[in-house]
Amino acid sequence: MKNNMHADKVKHPKKANVAQPKISQSATTEKRYRISGHESFPCRYAWLPKVVRLVRHSPQSLLNDEDAMVEMGLGKNMVKSARFWAQAANIITLSRNGVFLTPFGDLILGKGTLDPFLEDIRTLWLIHWNLSTDVSTPLLAWDLLLSRWQEPEIIPSAAVRFLYKEASVRDDKLSLETLQRHVEVFLHSYIPTRGKKGKVQEDSLDCPLVELALLQKTAERESALDNGEHESVYIFRREEKPEISSELFTYCLADYWLKHHKTEHTLVFHDVAHGHGSPGQVFKLPEADVRTRLETINATSCDYLVYTESAHLHQIRRTGKDMNLEKLLKHIYTRES
Repeated sequence: MKNNMHADKVKHPKKANVAQPKISQSATTEKRYRISGHESFPCRYAWLPKVVRLVRHSPQSLLNDEDAMVEMGLGKNMVKSARFWAQAANIITLSRNGVFLTPFGDLILGKGTLDPFLEDIRTLWLIHWNLSTDVSTPLLAWDLLLSRWQEPEIIPSAAVRFLYKEASVRDDKLSLETLQRHVEVFLHSYIPTRGKKGKVQEDSLDCPLVELALLQKTAERESALDNGEHESVYIFRREEKPEISSELFTYCLADYWLKHHKTEHTLVFHDVAHGHGSPGQVFKLPEADVRTRLETINATSCDYLVYTESAHLHQIRRTGKDMNLEKLLKHIYTRES
């Protein structure tokens, strides 16, 4: 059984006369993006641990909205959203045979209990990584805004237009309203909601990815939708992030390699720093930080990877051993954060 995570088909709305950010011509067309299914709720702190506990003790209850509402103490839409986020974060998998914890979900939140209550900032970065790097049915905003948005700022209305144009390339008949809600969920996953006095609203404290401070609000300006309203302007925090440990970076590099370059034995520096779905792009790391991390990859990759550089070439080479993601994942938590 699978959630219906695709938006309803509607007619194209009339487009506003607004400049579009450039879209790479190398974009693939085989992806089937997920745009709805989160019920307009960002993921909340308690949801993933609750989903894991329910799957461990009564997995079929998660597939029944009424049972899940009782077991998790959530409303129906929140149950659907929690189920969506657990799947999108690679915590659970849904199939015709039922619902199961993934190896990642079981190790972090299940029997392995490396971080059962999401108290470790490294776990939150891993969840961010999983949300941003699914290659089969990726989340539209996470996939494109993190890997292909080239503008220095994120203006929500411009981001909506960017995603709408991309969806049109793939013949997805989506409304601007659907995409606007999707972009709002993306932004509210990383930006806390604040009241008039600057205090964080209670309902936003449940979004764990806010702690990453990946997005920052910088200004207000008139909406690009020409509706007379103003909207916030955001930027990604593009700086060194020491809380992303060397072991965490190495795990994500190996995961990126297996997802995008599985048959290749070497990767050049540009792939790691700027490739679609790469650690450099998804974590918004400066080139200098990526290079520094690669220089120590020999010591953190469990003998899977070797970094070499010359006057004209910087590359990472596989040693020939099959990369074991579970081993690399456990290695993240062998050191104190």
